[in-house]
Amino acid sequence: MWLFHGAKYGFIDKRRKAYVVSAAVLAAGIAAMAFNLFTLGSWQNFGVDFTGGALVQVRFSEAAAATELRDALGGADAPPITRFGEDNEFVVRASVQEGMEIDEVAAGIAGQLAAAFGSGAFEVVRQELVGPKIGEELQGKAALAILFSLVLTLLYIAFRFEMRFGIASVIATMHDVLIVLGLLALARIEISLPTVAAILTILGYSLNDTIVVFDRIRENLNARGGRREDPYKLVNRSINETLPRTVLTSGTTLGVLLALLVLGGAVIRDFTLVLILGVMIGTYSSIFIASPALLEIQKRYGAGESRDKGRRTRRMATV
Repeated sequence: MWLFHGAKYGFIDKRRKAYVVSAAVLAAGIAAMAFNLFTLGSWQNFGVDFTGGALVQVRFSEAAAATELRDALGGADAPPITRFGEDNEFVVRASVQEGMEIDEVAAGIAGQLAAAFGSGAFEVVRQELVGPKIGEELQGKAALAILFSLVLTLLYIAFRFEMRFGIASVIATMHDVLIVLGLLALARIEISLPTVAAILTILGYSLNDTIVVFDRIRENLNARGGRREDPYKLVNRSINETLPRTVLTSGTTLGVLLALLVLGGAVIRDFTLVLILGVMIGTYSSIFIASPALLEIQKRYGAGESRDKGRRTRRMATV
């Protein structure tokens, strides 16, 4: 992009201000999680997928749209609704208040649908009660999925570049996940399985952006005179050189996501919102968290070894 051609912004010089901003947002998020724990009983606003509830499957005599069901069941406050196979079959996942039976929940849903479509337009073909135990298992599996992705990130980048690059990437990725979780706790956005999928998508996006910057750092380091250049200047120059790609990729991605947020409807609203937060935070962290973290690791522990074209070479402690 011509706008950033020859850019010489002092990103590394502003790293301490970025640390303060990140620390403030993290602190606010942790405080929100603690507040939710006392008021909601859990640190996040978990949906039916994680807390358990009623699963009611309905079949219409004719094809119907999920948006029509959602409007009939409360609009923006409607429980999650997903299509089940055919165009006329849907599954409604509703929370169950203490003391309520599954029959009461199913009857309430059927009554709302009957008021909107008529009692003969559909039938309830299945109703099940999903216990909280399953929700607890899903929470554990979601946490393991995120942890597993972080471990694989460390191993991949440690092999592709070197260990200090891997550690810096994991620090930036953990930063992104914690920031997103904190903002979700602040806004009390419902956590569902699609939300977890969005968080895992964020991990991949943030990692991709970070690898682009790290690859340019390595190229500049291996260039003639790279090892003699001041490490802070080299890293800052590398960020500026990849800035057009970073802005273009993030900008186009955000454009699509904003369109989905406005036009996609309530069914993907939370999923899209989490992705928007993740893209912005991932772009920020690849510049202000991952690269400075690499410098801090280098400063304290040295350069170590790296892989270059399949051969291990000892690097000078310059980045």
